[in-house]
Amino acid sequence: MTPLEDAQEFVLRSCPPKAPDVVDRGAAGGLVLAEPVVSGEIVPPFDNTAVDGYAVRSEDVASAADQPVDLIVIGEIAAGAAPDRPVGPGEVVRIMTGAPMPEGADAVVMVEDSERLGIDDDGIERVRLSATVPRGGAVRGAGDDVKIGDELFPAGTQITPAIEAVLASVNAQTVTVFPRLRVAVLSTGDELIDDGSPLELGQIRESNRTMLAALLAESGCDVVDLGVVRDDEAELERVLRDAALTCDAIVSSGGVSMGDYDVVKAVLGRIADMTWMQMAIKPAKPFAFGTLTRPDNTVVPIFGLPGNPVSSLVSYELMARPALRRMMGHTRLTRMSVVGVADTDFGRSPDGKVHFTRVNGEFGDDGRFHVRPVGAQGSHQLAATALADAMAIIPDGTGLQAGSDVAVLLLHG
Repeated sequence: MTPLEDAQEFVLRSCPPKAPDVVDRGAAGGLVLAEPVVSGEIVPPFDNTAVDGYAVRSEDVASAADQPVDLIVIGEIAAGAAPDRPVGPGEVVRIMTGAPMPEGADAVVMVEDSERLGIDDDGIERVRLSATVPRGGAVRGAGDDVKIGDELFPAGTQITPAIEAVLASVNAQTVTVFPRLRVAVLSTGDELIDDGSPLELGQIRESNRTMLAALLAESGCDVVDLGVVRDDEAELERVLRDAALTCDAIVSSGGVSMGDYDVVKAVLGRIADMTWMQMAIKPAKPFAFGTLTRPDNTVVPIFGLPGNPVSSLVSYELMARPALRRMMGHTRLTRMSVVGVADTDFGRSPDGKVHFTRVNGEFGDDGRFHVRPVGAQGSHQLAATALADAMAIIPDGTGLQAGSDVAVLLLHG
């Protein structure tokens, strides 16, 4: 049997990142930067107020906390407007959050610390201010968030909604990223039914392709659903060759076990450079990986996952997902892992394999992540596994006792 780490290293080595591309910012969400983003603008672009209130000369309100001061209101500046005159001694400007600071003013008194006194007979408006503010108080200085030449995000950063907002704030219209993968997914087998018709003896409803398509989408891939392909060599070869012409990778389910009918093996063995593995894990022992070369010499990875649904899920998480993420430029390839504590015994027998036990977990009052197995653990029992949010990694041996530390791979992070 092949150790999991050796199998993973082999697959990752065969799945290098795709060539970077320059895309519009609006199409970059979820992608990974291939080059750092350096700002060509400052943020904020001008001194502006952080609050609604009055733009003042701080020296004019130096004693206002002890003795309120009455000052002359010479104007008002809304967000988006520009100041039209400077602020002189004894003068203030009413100002709204985000509006640019007028010349002469160096601080802002919040509206909560003001009292309007109205307009006198000479047409002069006054306000009474009762707070002392230091120079720069409630003022957001130009460039205090971003300066020209700042490296905002290094290569390898995944573009999140917040990062998209920063890119917009510095007028980064395009970014250089690793492209999103276009991945074909299919299931194979004469026994699979996916049209809703009544089952006959020996038939089962197709579910793996549905699950894998959702997992691929969750991984950031564009999914090409090729449906169920029957056990027909000519048809399977046509589907795979066509997929390789337009897709960056292919994920198939079924036909990789030692005793499987040999249509999948026969076709892939003929058209692709394949490696068939028996990995030292449970579930998901059987796994196939290879590459199919297009006429233009582009190499398309093929992931052959087992047909049992739980095995297919585990195989995707441990083998296909990290490789696909590497192709899209990610530097963290696997799910998040934590050291948890077993809330119950995790019994097993020695068999030369690492067991990935599906579990539910939650953080306890002790701050630790406590796990216990979900119901059934059979490789065909997906209904129980579907409720799991993590997998406990149980090394070869006789298992773990309740209270033991256990390595846990989270399934949603």
